[in-house]
Amino acid sequence: MPWINPLNHPATDTDDQLKTACQAHFQRRSGPGGQHRNKVETGVVLTHKASGVESAAYERRSQADNLKVALRRMRLNLALHIRTTRDSPSDLWRERCRNQRISINPNHADFPALLAECLDFLAAENWDPRAAANRLNCTSSQLIRLIKREPRAIQLLNHERKARDLGRLK
Repeated sequence: MPWINPLNHPATDTDDQLKTACQAHFQRRSGPGGQHRNKVETGVVLTHKASGVESAAYERRSQADNLKVALRRMRLNLALHIRTTRDSPSDLWRERCRNQRISINPNHADFPALLAECLDFLAAENWDPRAAANRLNCTSSQLIRLIKREPRAIQLLNHERKARDLGRLK
């Protein structure tokens, strides 16, 4: 898992910044969508140039719609695969975490950035939810609840904890 030390995690990039940071390939795919889908390259595969992280979307009938879906998936993949160093919680985190409660819907555009920040603090605290939650000014149960909203994130957390002979979280 690569560590980088930018001002912002790549999951926080705007659509235009993320498009610039990625190489896009457009492909045809068979399946639902009829003749249009079989003749037009509506499928999108994105590769983040700096990290090699990939995302793809093929399920929509238009290339533009698939690009939006692929960008969302790229943000989530970057949140899961890239770690950054942070001294304190971001303004976005402080805005979304009030009275030690994290308020975010997993479908919201801010979710990947908050997940990335949560994972960054967990990694910095040797995957200890209590220590990370303390630095993020929330409860450990709120932190774990946020992570559980992305199944791959809880798998990552448990994988890292197992590598350190720490107990599995449910």
